[in-house]
Amino acid sequence: MSTVIDGRKTAAEVVEKVKALTSDLAAKGFSAPGLGVVPGLAVVPGLAVVIVGEDPASQVYVANKSRTAKECGFHSVQHTLAADTGEADLLKLIGELNADPAIHGILVQLPLPGHIDSGKVIQAIAPEKDVDGFTYVNVGKLGAGESTTAFVPCTPAGSMLLIERVRGRDLSGLNAVVIGRSNIVGKPMANLLLAANCTVTVAHSRTKDLAALARTADILVAAVGRPEMVKGDWVKPGATVIDVGINRIPAPEKGEGKTRLVGDVDYAQAAEVAGAITPVPGGVGPMTIAMLMANTVVSACLAAGLARPEF
Repeated sequence: MSTVIDGRKTAAEVVEKVKALTSDLAAKGFSAPGLGVVPGLAVVPGLAVVIVGEDPASQVYVANKSRTAKECGFHSVQHTLAADTGEADLLKLIGELNADPAIHGILVQLPLPGHIDSGKVIQAIAPEKDVDGFTYVNVGKLGAGESTTAFVPCTPAGSMLLIERVRGRDLSGLNAVVIGRSNIVGKPMANLLLAANCTVTVAHSRTKDLAALARTADILVAAVGRPEMVKGDWVKPGATVIDVGINRIPAPEKGEGKTRLVGDVDYAQAAEVAGAITPVPGGVGPMTIAMLMANTVVSACLAAGLARPEF
């Protein structure tokens, strides 16, 4: 059996470091150009979460993010807007948050209602407060190999941290296959693996003989949103398998109408072959919120004129 990669444990370690950095910021005081460090003017990392409408899943995600932010000692602000809020009003709020020195991270919960241009809203966020890593500035930095100065999307950033726990930071000589080409996970994941010296292939629904390609991977990342698509015979013996998928499927064994969570990987099969694997739940999922907190405290450190912390 393979080693189970414990995302909850690693996420807890990240959150503890965030808490420590938050305390350090308060102790050091504020640093501004030309002023140096001014004791007493403490910096408190500020995270603003914006949600439009009452989508139940989004409400749960936002509540979890806000709760974790408060646990970290952040200044946590939530803006809950009606589903019929106009695009102009939402853009006005983003502009106000961009200008607010108490806010270091801005997160707009997706999806937005259909009458709002999500791309326009995301690109309105100041890149230095874009803790989701979705603005073109941050996407471009990551694509250009400047991952140390970019805000990286939280799910791939968390996945990369889990890979480093198993394989180390230098992945020279290893083959990676990323199944999925989304802007949120697949593409940034590929860029992070490239930056770590992996040889990377991005696969998707139109890839010929996907199973054979997957079997070449020392590191296999599944991010397609299809329940248990990746079977055990897709996995190279000893490979590190990162399952980004979160899918809810019927679970009649639990009772009528009951469901259970599974990933994009058939865990039972893959665990017999892989060297290390993330479970669902308890793998990549907890890392996403932890990395959001990490990005926010990084933004606060940079705003205070301090060195960028590493995770």
